[in-house]
Amino acid sequence: MKKSFLSAAFLTLFLPVSANAEQTPFCENGEVIILDGAETCIKRDSLLQLITDYQDYMVSSNPYSAGEKGDKEALRKLPDVSPEQFQARIETFENFKDRHQKIDAESLNSEDRLNYDLFGFVLNQFSRRAPFDEARIPFTNDSGFFNELSYVSRQTRFETSSDYEAYAARLSFLPQYFGQHQANMRRGIVSNYTAAAEILTGIIDMVKALSEYEAEQHPYFAPFKNIPDKIEPSEQDRLKALGVAALDNAVLPAYRNLHKFLEEEYLPKARPAVGIGTTAEGRAHYASLVRYYTTLDMTPDEVHELGLREVSRIRSEMDAIIQEVGFEGGFAAFLEFLRTDPQFYAESEEELLKEAAWLAKQVDGKMPEFFKTLPRLSYGVIPVPAEIAPNYTTGRYWGGNPGQGKAGNYVVNTHNLTQRPLYNLPALTLHEGVPGHHHQISLGQELENVPEFRRNLYPTAFGEGWGLYSEKLGVEMGLYKTPYENFGRLSYEMWRACRLVVDTGMHWKGWTRDQAENCFLENSALAKHNIKTEVERYISWPGQALAYKIGELKIIELRERAEKALGDDFSIREFHDAVLLKGGLPLSVLDTRIDNWIAEQQKEFAEGVDIVKSVEGSPE
Repeated sequence: MKKSFLSAAFLTLFLPVSANAEQTPFCENGEVIILDGAETCIKRDSLLQLITDYQDYMVSSNPYSAGEKGDKEALRKLPDVSPEQFQARIETFENFKDRHQKIDAESLNSEDRLNYDLFGFVLNQFSRRAPFDEARIPFTNDSGFFNELSYVSRQTRFETSSDYEAYAARLSFLPQYFGQHQANMRRGIVSNYTAAAEILTGIIDMVKALSEYEAEQHPYFAPFKNIPDKIEPSEQDRLKALGVAALDNAVLPAYRNLHKFLEEEYLPKARPAVGIGTTAEGRAHYASLVRYYTTLDMTPDEVHELGLREVSRIRSEMDAIIQEVGFEGGFAAFLEFLRTDPQFYAESEEELLKEAAWLAKQVDGKMPEFFKTLPRLSYGVIPVPAEIAPNYTTGRYWGGNPGQGKAGNYVVNTHNLTQRPLYNLPALTLHEGVPGHHHQISLGQELENVPEFRRNLYPTAFGEGWGLYSEKLGVEMGLYKTPYENFGRLSYEMWRACRLVVDTGMHWKGWTRDQAENCFLENSALAKHNIKTEVERYISWPGQALAYKIGELKIIELRERAEKALGDDFSIREFHDAVLLKGGLPLSVLDTRIDNWIAEQQKEFAEGVDIVKSVEGSPE
């Protein structure tokens, strides 16, 4: 039997209760079971029971999660995003918090205490955002309810007729699902809490495009084009007809209705300012989001000042590279050279993907030198789907599913090749593939003897901070072969430093879009199209962009602390395991964990020295 994710005292929850077990005086608030021939008491509201109840709730309340877990009925459904459902979730989480607070944390062992603390973090993170009714703006500039099925359909396994029937049924729910979101957005119009008008053009264009396909050419019909040969041809025809009917009768009408709503009703009422900090509610929301995404007690002003210092530091390193290559001209001229010279750009989508894949394999070959533990799950390199590429970021990681046999994917945007410079590709590959997101997320998914929620726990500052740290680690791994690629790395680091400045600038200090774009245009080699889509991302996703640099700086700080404390005994492979092998952690918890790891390492080395001295001093 697989070991429990908590201590042995809690193991009993998963074991059958003896038919003869009865409550005894030593077990007034639980049940007696027979474990290893002895009576054991399992408390009804133990930490194990609480976490199990939470995990069951999170799966049962989300048909995407339930479907991944094998619930065939859930595969036919879409999420319920009604206000009533959200109110029920708030009440459920309040109950979880009440039960959590009643547990005697001091009585737990170290592993159970970590589970307790991380579960408390999850509950507090929900409570931090719940008061702001975020369902009123249910999308970012490139992602949301209007295109999430592009991802869901690609991550779903289709093997049997029932899988296709369930998918067709799920598509048929799209009008209801879109209708709930539109009702939430109308509530935003009434309460003066809407998305910025700046980001809506791209979204409206995307929705319009998804409303104009013929059914059999629509991206959501793609699974019906690849029905396994083991299904009889006549059955394949029936399933395809189900797909066409779902597209014609539900999907396309839902998109046409949504397009009309966005263009005629929502856009005229959209927020004229780019930032959310123009109202008292918006400022309170943003201050809360800063703490949510950094997992630290930082203010927007503190983040802004840190960003300015980082911009200045990175700029000096970039100037040094310009001198190294002997470029004749100033910083602005060098950026223009990088943005326009054909040598830095792929001539075809295939060339860009092949270069990304080649870089990924080079990093794969270096991983054992820097990491003691490697994930079992593999990853691929694929293009961003064409239907979402124009407004999508340069690259992203789409997580895999070991249980379903789905690999992770490093997703590269091949749209508009003149805006995808090759000198940025090493840093992007390190961040999205390995040792970045694929490595960190897959290790988390493969954790053993921990609660399920911890396998997918992703405190943004930890996950994105690790991604940015991975870019810098590429210097030690030897992935940056030319000064231009190293400049691309610094340009990406500048990108994240400018994020601190422009995110707080727009949402806290009242900056315009032009002010935000100028930070990138003047200090980084990012292509202008990328800058446009990135700034739209920050407009639409307040606070998220802060996580990267804050997390990276913390990980660098912890590594320097460990190197100083351990000296020649410091092992980069052991350090990386110490950072990653407990899964995603808030930065404050990571700080404590690395301090404890340093102390453990020092103790082990001291004990080893004592043993050596003892052996050397013993008589022959």
